Amino acid sequence: MSTTPQLRWKPTPDNIEHCHLHRYMQWLEQEKGLHFDNYHDLWEWSAREIGAFWESQWEYFQVISHMPYRQVLQGKEMPDYQWFEGATLNYAEHIFRQKNAAQPAIIFQNERQPLTEISWAELERQTAALARYFRKCGIQPGDRIAAYLPNSPHAIVAVLAAMSIGAVWSSCSPDFGAASVADRFVQIEPKILIAVDGYAYGGKSFDKRETVHELCGLLPTVRQVVFIPYLDENATFETEDKEVAFWNELVENQEDAALTFLPVPFSHPLWVLYSSGTTGIPKAITHSHGGNLLEHLKYTHLHNDIHAGERFFWFSTTGWMMWNFTLASMLAGATIVLYDGSPGYPDLNVLWEMAEKTEIQHYGTSAPFLVSCMKAGHEPGKQFDLSRLRSIGSTGSPLPPEAFAWVYENVKSDVWLCSMAGGTDVCTAWVGGNPLLPVYQGEIQCRCLGCAMESWDENGRPVPVGEVGEMVVTQPMPSMPVFFWNDADGSKYRSSYFDTFPGMWRHGDWIQITERDSLVILGRSDATLNRQGVRIGTAEIYRALDTIPEIKDSLIINLEYADGTDWMPLFVTLVPGFILTEDLKKRINTTLRSTYSPRHVPDAILEIPDVPYTISGKKMETPVKKILQRKPLEKAYNRDSMRNPEAMAFFIDMAAGTA
Repeated sequence: MSTTPQLRWKPTPDNIEHCHLHRYMQWLEQEKGLHFDNYHDLWEWSAREIGAFWESQWEYFQVISHMPYRQVLQGKEMPDYQWFEGATLNYAEHIFRQKNAAQPAIIFQNERQPLTEISWAELERQTAALARYFRKCGIQPGDRIAAYLPNSPHAIVAVLAAMSIGAVWSSCSPDFGAASVADRFVQIEPKILIAVDGYAYGGKSFDKRETVHELCGLLPTVRQVVFIPYLDENATFETEDKEVAFWNELVENQEDAALTFLPVPFSHPLWVLYSSGTTGIPKAITHSHGGNLLEHLKYTHLHNDIHAGERFFWFSTTGWMMWNFTLASMLAGATIVLYDGSPGYPDLNVLWEMAEKTEIQHYGTSAPFLVSCMKAGHEPGKQFDLSRLRSIGSTGSPLPPEAFAWVYENVKSDVWLCSMAGGTDVCTAWVGGNPLLPVYQGEIQCRCLGCAMESWDENGRPVPVGEVGEMVVTQPMPSMPVFFWNDADGSKYRSSYFDTFPGMWRHGDWIQITERDSLVILGRSDATLNRQGVRIGTAEIYRALDTIPEIKDSLIINLEYADGTDWMPLFVTLVPGFILTEDLKKRINTTLRSTYSPRHVPDAILEIPDVPYTISGKKMETPVKKILQRKPLEKAYNRDSMRNPEAMAFFIDMAAGTA
C-alpha cells in the first residue's frame, strides 16, 4: 500500500454546511428518498444509475424547458445515445436568469487598459442588439458564427447573442495565424466572421488586419464581417466581397432591442471546439445546448461550489475550452473576471495583483503557471491581500506535488486547491474539485458525479486500486460531443474514442485511482514511455524535474527500434543564467532514480532552445517522436497548430543529423 501524501486542506463544518454539494445531497434525501453516507456512495449511484442521476440534475437546477422531454436517455451503446429527447431550451436563457443589478456581470482588464466593469443591464442590452443584427443578416438556427477575438467582453456578448438565436458559435484567439484559423473555420462554413484589428501581448502590439483579410479570402461562406477596433479605436477595415459592420455601430444607441431566447432541441449544436490538430486538420468537436448546460450546472455548483455574487476567474484565451468554462460560471450567478494579455507581463504578479483588486473568490490557471511562480520564488500571499480567495483551480497538465506545497506555503494556507482534468472533448472536467473532501498533495480529489470512470489495462479489465491504467469512461454523459462537424458517418468520432474498447470512451490518459478514491494523472497514454516493457507516464518525469530549480521546462520521449532496443532522451530548457553541466545532469539522473526507478533515468540529456507546445498549451511529445523517427514532416506535425513553431527546428535538424 502506498504512503498517504500530506494532507493540505479539509473542509470545515461551515464549508460543508453551506456548499452546494451538501445541499444537493439533502435534496436527494428529502425529494427522492435517497440517503448517502458519503461522497463515494453518491458517486457510485450517479455512475451506475445515470438516467436517475441526470434527471435529478434537471430537477434540482430547475432547467427551463419550453417543451417536456419524453425520456431521459435512450440507446444501447456509446456513442449512440440520445438525451432528453423532446425537450427544448436555451443555454443563454439560463445565464440571464442570474442577472443581478447589485453586481457586475463582467470585470475586464488587459495590458493596455485598467479594470472596467460591465453591468448585467449593459450586457443584456449589447447582447440583444447584436442578436438583432444577426437576425437581420438572415442567420437561422444552426448557422455558424465564427469569431477571431481575444478574451474580452466582446466575445462574451457575441457568444451569448449567437446562443440566444440558436446559432452555432466557434472561436479562435488572434494569436492564431490565418492558416490555422482557416483549418478550423473552413470545416464549419460560417456565415459571419467577428474579428479584431489586433491585440497586445507581453508589452507588444500585434496588428492582425492583414490576417483578417486573408481569412476573408479563405472563408468563402462568410457574408458579413463584424469588425472591432480593439488595438486602435480608430482602426478601419474594408473588404471587396463582404459586408463590413463596425461593432460600436451595432451595439451602441440600440435601446429598443429586446433580448429573447429561441428554444432549441436538447441536442442542438451550441458551439464547435477543436482538437489541437498536432498531426493533421483539427477535429471540429460539436457540443450541444442541453448537454453542456446540464454538465456546466453540475460542475460549477457541485464541484466548483460557485455561489451567486462570487467572482470567478480563469486565465484563458478564446481558443481554449476553459474560456467556455469561464462563461459557464455565470450559470451559478458569478461575476466573471477576464484578462487579455500575458500572465508574465510585466511580471508573474500581474494576475495575483488583479485577484486582490477584484476580490476574486475562484482563481483558475494552468499547472505550468503555478510551477513558474514556484520556480521564480514568488510569494503572492505576502505581497497581496488574497483574503477573499476561496479556491485555486489548476488544469492543462498534471499539477506536481511541489506546486501544491508552494500554493499552501506561499499563496494561502487555507485555500481549496482544485486540480482538475477533462478536455475539449467534453468541455468540462472528468475529475476535479470536491468541497466535501480533503486535498492531498499531488492528487485530484475525486471522479466527478455522473462520470463512470475506471482505470483499465490493455485487455479491458479494471486494474487494482493504486495501479496505473488507461482512463476509460464506461457510461455516456450528456456533454459528450453530439458529433464531429463534417463527419457524416461518425467514423472520425468513433475512431477518436471508441476504437480501443468498443462502446467505451478511452480518453488517452494514464490514471491511477488511489485507495482514498482520489486520482493521479500520469500524462497522455499515446506519449507513453515503454521502457523495457514497463509503461512510464511522462508526467512522472516532469513532476520530478520540477523540483530542480535550474530546469525551466522539459520534454521526454522514448524511441523504440526494430531490434528491440530503445533510446530515451530528455530535452531540457534552463532558467537563464544556468548551463547544462555534468553535475546538473548527474543531479537530474539521481533525482529520477531516487524518486521513481532506474528505468526513469534517460539515456541522454540535451539542452534545447524551447519546448514545442500546441496553441492550447500541450507539450508535443508524440510529434517530436515522429520527427525523430524520420517520418515525413507533413505527417509528423502541423505547424499551424503550434504556439511556438520555431521550437521544432532543433528536432528537425537533429533528425537530419545537423543538430
